[in-house]
Amino acid sequence: MSKSQQGSGDQRWHRPKIGISTCLLGEQVRYDGGHKLDRFLTNTFGQFVEWVPVCPEVECGLPIPRESMRLEGDPEHPRLVTSRTRRDLTERMVNWARKRLKELEKEDLCGFVFKSKSPSSGMERVKVFDKHGMPHKVGSGIFAGAFMKRFPLIPVEEDGRLHDPELRENFIERIFCLDRYRNMLRSDATVKGLSDFHAKHKMLLMAHDSDITRKMGALVGQARGRQRDRLFAEYEAMMIKALSRKATRRKNANVLMHMMGYLKKHLTADEKQEMLAIISQYKEELIPLIVPVTLMSHYVRKHDEPYLKLQYYLNPHPIELKLRNHA
Repeated sequence: MSKSQQGSGDQRWHRPKIGISTCLLGEQVRYDGGHKLDRFLTNTFGQFVEWVPVCPEVECGLPIPRESMRLEGDPEHPRLVTSRTRRDLTERMVNWARKRLKELEKEDLCGFVFKSKSPSSGMERVKVFDKHGMPHKVGSGIFAGAFMKRFPLIPVEEDGRLHDPELRENFIERIFCLDRYRNMLRSDATVKGLSDFHAKHKMLLMAHDSDITRKMGALVGQARGRQRDRLFAEYEAMMIKALSRKATRRKNANVLMHMMGYLKKHLTADEKQEMLAIISQYKEELIPLIVPVTLMSHYVRKHDEPYLKLQYYLNPHPIELKLRNHA
């Protein structure tokens, strides 16, 4: 069922579906009967998304509580083995994961939050024990690895990494951008629809990778006559690749300067000086991104600049998440 959540101003945010390790929602499903409740995910981010919980170990039929497990052998194809009784549960987990991934295809997920370090759900740096019993942080959990292989374009993160403000912002930005893209495909999967989408996201994409953004623009500009499914698949892959690149202070400052170019006939000398000073302070790490973006949004509204009013760069995700407030 489609749901919306009030965002900043008069914008309403569609709630994308996000997969999540069940224990992060506070459910007592871990091997020791406990949970790993993450209050940012449940109380803050959870207001704007629809969670699809997955607990591989319980869903494949293991009890609560249960014997702990670990990964062993080849990091590319590890075995899932119980720590004490040495029971090999690899095939059981792989067979269950294959069926669960088919079910998740129908959910139209725009992201997944995995539980770090888990032998079933860890995204990366999961311990894999070699033949001498020595651990190496080189693996992915059985289910997490299968998910990422099956859905390579869906943004994924794990709870530990989301404590990093930049990783958190990048992950959530990708989720909402992918959700808007999916909504465009449902409502207007035409060359014009794609062109409109790209125009509205151009500044946002530039803040991550200007070279890929130019290639995306060329792809859209030469779209007529191309096979539609191939066109949209190629565009989506480029979009996810671009958004996966870090949006640095230098890149953000360049985008803000680029946006100023659209206002050069409207801004007074004092307004230009103020905007330049704020951008400089942001580049020097004196203020967070929300400050120049808020000032830019003010000038865009004040002067009613039509192209910039459409830019999702100014409002890519719910302001209540405070993702651009970190210095």
